[in-house]
Amino acid sequence: MSNSHSLHTLLEAILFGAGRSMSVDELASLLSMRNFQISEGLHDLKKVINSREDGALQLAEVSGRWIIEVKPDISPSLPESFKPEIPQRLLPAAALIAYHQPMPQAQLRDMLGPKAYDHVRDLASLGLIDKRREGLTRRLTTTRRFAEYFGCPEIEFRKVRSWFRDEASKLGLTSAQLAASLAPDEQMTISEFTGEDNPREIDAQAEE
Repeated sequence: MSNSHSLHTLLEAILFGAGRSMSVDELASLLSMRNFQISEGLHDLKKVINSREDGALQLAEVSGRWIIEVKPDISPSLPESFKPEIPQRLLPAAALIAYHQPMPQAQLRDMLGPKAYDHVRDLASLGLIDKRREGLTRRLTTTRRFAEYFGCPEIEFRKVRSWFRDEASKLGLTSAQLAASLAPDEQMTISEFTGEDNPREIDAQAEE
């Protein structure tokens, strides 16, 4: 690593350039440094960003991953055209998680098939969902960033779930029908939620 720039400056450049969330492991690998050094650098960067008067950005941690994003109180003032786009292929998974959260990843796999693992990884990378290890599977919930993206007035995941279900009810759609309608070009086959309390992780490989 070059000594001409501080660690927090390099971290800021990497995170800004990536445009997505990154783990400490990823950053440490990129910079050939130890994880504890990266963690210290991230906390230094957070202090630097927070000290900027009237700054538009913040450094946030979501599910152990770090991302530079626009401050939530500024987002509503931005033109609609500046809203980041979620790839259409991810919208069904996002809708299913919002509707059924806290949702076991194994259940999402039952509904979407093996592609669910890739979708969970990509949604987490965008900072839209939180995935926490729970037994042999992961527990999926939405984040504040998710609520902001979909225009939900609530942030707490249970309230987001209620809001999402109300919106689906207004349209007369089940969760699977709503999910399929969000990505018609994908022609996905989506199963209805079975309501099992303790689904078994069918394919425990597909993590990260």
